Amino acid sequence: MVTVGKSIVLESPVDIQRVSTVSEDILDIVAVNPRELVLNGMSAGETSLILWQVGGGRLMFDVSVQPPPTKPVKDEKLAALVAGLNSEIRKELGDQDISVSYENKAVFLRGTVRDVVSAQRATAIAEMFGTPVNLLRVATPQGATQILLKVKFADVSRTLGTDFGINLLSTGATNTVGRVSTGQYSAPSVTTSTNGGTTTTNFSLSDALNVFLFRPDLNLGATIKALQNQQVLEILAEPNLLTSDGKKASFLSGGEFPYPVVQSSTGSAPTISIMFREFGIRLEFTPTVTPRGTFKLVVAPEVSSLDYVNGLVYQGFSIPALATRKISTEVELRDGQSFAIAGLLDNRMLENLNKIPGLSSIPLFGKLFQSRSQNRSKNELLVVVTPEILRPIPEGDPVPEISMPLEFLKQGGVTVPGAARTENSTHRSPGVLRLESVPVEQLLPGIQNGQGKEAAPAPSYQLVPAPAAPVLPVEPPATQAAQKQGKGGA
Repeated sequence: MVTVGKSIVLESPVDIQRVSTVSEDILDIVAVNPRELVLNGMSAGETSLILWQVGGGRLMFDVSVQPPPTKPVKDEKLAALVAGLNSEIRKELGDQDISVSYENKAVFLRGTVRDVVSAQRATAIAEMFGTPVNLLRVATPQGATQILLKVKFADVSRTLGTDFGINLLSTGATNTVGRVSTGQYSAPSVTTSTNGGTTTTNFSLSDALNVFLFRPDLNLGATIKALQNQQVLEILAEPNLLTSDGKKASFLSGGEFPYPVVQSSTGSAPTISIMFREFGIRLEFTPTVTPRGTFKLVVAPEVSSLDYVNGLVYQGFSIPALATRKISTEVELRDGQSFAIAGLLDNRMLENLNKIPGLSSIPLFGKLFQSRSQNRSKNELLVVVTPEILRPIPEGDPVPEISMPLEFLKQGGVTVPGAARTENSTHRSPGVLRLESVPVEQLLPGIQNGQGKEAAPAPSYQLVPAPAAPVLPVEPPATQAAQKQGKGGA
């Protein structure tokens, strides 16, 4: 037996004429004198050695070359380095299961840690002692925190309008036929016709406004517009949104309205396509759980409605405008606390005054030649937000149901096929397999799925395809028909 890197001397009582070995890569032979050979171990393995002696003698040997023995680390500096690294990791990470080994200026980290932060800290400490090789595993983390956001929208709109105007008409008063109007409200039309020397005056009304007066004896009439109206609009919505920590959630209660869009094209007339735009009550929020145990919320509520007053008509299409009120804010709350966004007031006043020059300036009687319209509006929006941590309903607990005024039709089948076998069976499926720990690479951002999402742990089972069913030979239809005809002819 020879060791790699070692040599032995082989002596023969008589002179040696010839030497032969199977593999010179394993054993190297050097002749010192006719009766002595030096055997050098080159690499681990086994080979044969044959010696031919003077006089016809022959010797055969089976030589085994063993690898060099592994020497324990005796370097005091290396031992001190590993001890210092272990000490720093214990100070920072406590009694977590982490083992350290040092080889060729590389620090190997093995074991299981509680979370990704612990794995990153261990790697950062190992960088001070050499090139870290992170082979750590992380205990399977719990599911993300589920956050329920309770929101209340209250939108109140008040509108107050006042209209006043007078239109005068004459069918022959003071031998004058005509009308007086500011043009703000539709005035009556007066026409005259002559038949057989008799002149007849007629008038027609397209809008009698609120009050219509006519004196036949005076041939004088008037239409009066005197109106006050008040409108109140209230909108209340209470959406509940559920999402996990750091994920965005959105809510929309409303609809979409179509509007035409002109599409330009080269060498031909422009075409019109229809697109849709959303409107209504919208909410978007992104919650984040802070280390203090609070919720950091980025909330963006929005309330929009169709506005036909400020819309337009394009090629026969009536396109409404959008009256929008939206907020974007960031707050921090504890579980169950609420914050309110109020004071979002929108006060508007619109006044239209039409008058006839000169006549409207006559004291007292000038009011008869003026028309006035006032419109006042006040909108107020209130938003109340309350975040809460939500837990799923435990398995087996009753699920909330909505009471219906009438009973629905009964289902066709009493049980689902296979349900009785599953329910009555004493062996139940274990469900989704959960691993105790996963490699740290699956939890580090930017590695899994290319987007920093936590990849699902690899299952510890393997799917084995079922054996293929035997395929029986089937004759073509033409051959079968030919055989039938042959039997029939026989």
